[in-house]
Amino acid sequence: MYEKYGKEFPAGTVLFHEGEVGDTMYVIQGGKVKVTRRVGAREALLAILPPGEFFGEMSIINNQPRSATTTVLEDARLLVLDAHTFEVMIRGNAEIAVRMIKKLTDRLQQADAQIELLLHRDPNHRVVQFLRQESGRIGMPSDAGARIPITLRGLAERVGLTVDEVDQVVTKLEQAKLVIRMEDGGFVLPEVGKLQDFLDFLDMKERFGRW
Repeated sequence: MYEKYGKEFPAGTVLFHEGEVGDTMYVIQGGKVKVTRRVGAREALLAILPPGEFFGEMSIINNQPRSATTTVLEDARLLVLDAHTFEVMIRGNAEIAVRMIKKLTDRLQQADAQIELLLHRDPNHRVVQFLRQESGRIGMPSDAGARIPITLRGLAERVGLTVDEVDQVVTKLEQAKLVIRMEDGGFVLPEVGKLQDFLDFLDMKERFGRW
């Protein structure tokens, strides 16, 4: 299939911009692609997609403009499929259709969580909520707790804040022994339950703090 539909794209290539009309979807065979979206005056990182992932399908399913911008993060080999080819694949292979439905459901859930997170103005709430969500989604068990493999800059991009703003929040969480900053750039949550308690506290403060 790659011989027929495959193309190579160097790092930095913008495959499509948010708001553009689209008539193709992509499947990642090699490399990585980042997905971003404008949130106010900032660009928020929605996802970094590895090999095996697909994207751009919604524009050819519902004929709506692109909902995000995608940029090649690492030199990539992609399958580029038009609407007709995509439809033939779905009709001819039930397994592909089921996998896509499951993946789209997961993405909708993640998108809802991301939107909810970005609606909070408080930097503390954004960072804590993101770490709590990721602990359940991609957290890797370790002797010290749940390990989240993301850098400070990556965390800042995901929550729509500056690196300095996130660093200030993480420093407070470290002092409260809710987060351990790893030398390789990741984070460890010693007790996820306590982080949830802190998130509940922030929710209460946001709702009733002005009383």
